[in-house]
Amino acid sequence: MMTSKKSILLILFFSVVVSASAQLSMKKVDDGIVITEHGEDVLLYRTAQQNMGGFCSRCNYIHPLYGLNGGVLTEDAPSDHPYHRGIFWAWRQILINGEKVADQWELDHFSNEILEFELMKRQNGNIVLKNEVNWLSDRWKKLGKEEPFVSEFTKMEIWPASGNVRRIDFQINLKALVKGVQIGGSDDEKGYGGFSVRMVLPDDVVFTGPNGAVEPMNEAVSSPGYINVSGNIDNDKSGGIVIVDHPDNPGYPQSWILRQKNSMQNAAWPGRQPVDLSTEEPLVLKYTLFIYSGKLNARKIKSLINSM
Repeated sequence: MMTSKKSILLILFFSVVVSASAQLSMKKVDDGIVITEHGEDVLLYRTAQQNMGGFCSRCNYIHPLYGLNGGVLTEDAPSDHPYHRGIFWAWRQILINGEKVADQWELDHFSNEILEFELMKRQNGNIVLKNEVNWLSDRWKKLGKEEPFVSEFTKMEIWPASGNVRRIDFQINLKALVKGVQIGGSDDEKGYGGFSVRMVLPDDVVFTGPNGAVEPMNEAVSSPGYINVSGNIDNDKSGGIVIVDHPDNPGYPQSWILRQKNSMQNAAWPGRQPVDLSTEEPLVLKYTLFIYSGKLNARKIKSLINSM
């Protein structure tokens, strides 16, 4: 049974004097931090624990994410997979000294504790969100109290829309607080786990990559560098999300778990075999989302990625 933990939230503002004409703005609400552009919602980053029907409590994720036409592009706690949660990063296998202590993906014996939160507005108009998060489990205690075993530092940078595209960058740093911590994907042939997007999937959804059309399969598939998920997703208008796997990532190019309905889209790393987390040097994972309206062809996607 998963335990929940009341988070300590410190909000530190740096250079947030914003003119009335600024594109992106931010404000604190009960559930977290809302980012808006010209008064229209862009996303909500959830810092408060969300208790879904008495189970699958969660925080530290983005939902809703909005399209450029104002439609909600993500889902949280859908009936088919109540532990899916908008834009999130999680692993099925969390082990210490070879023993499984938690399933972060299904929120089983796992909870997050947000220790600190920072917001910054850059001179170029971008908004940067930084956090420090502890990973805990009721299966890992010291003197009868849950003891943090991983420290997560995550940075999210939201860009103003440019033409028909909005960019969001993610950098996830994971550092073990005790020796012997490992993370891994599902212990099966799929090996899913890692950075994921639970999208609203229309009937006409299409998957493409740098080499053209990509067909979702039960197991992981290849699409080197990115996957473009498109269709009539944004208030019944065409649009999509390009999920980019950064070249600096371990295992690059990472494989993908893709689904045409009732599931998430996942940059599946490290797969079935768990990897060690260091107590000295953090594991760094980087991903970018390009959220767009209308169409975005491979040439334009390549140009966007080259500009990163």
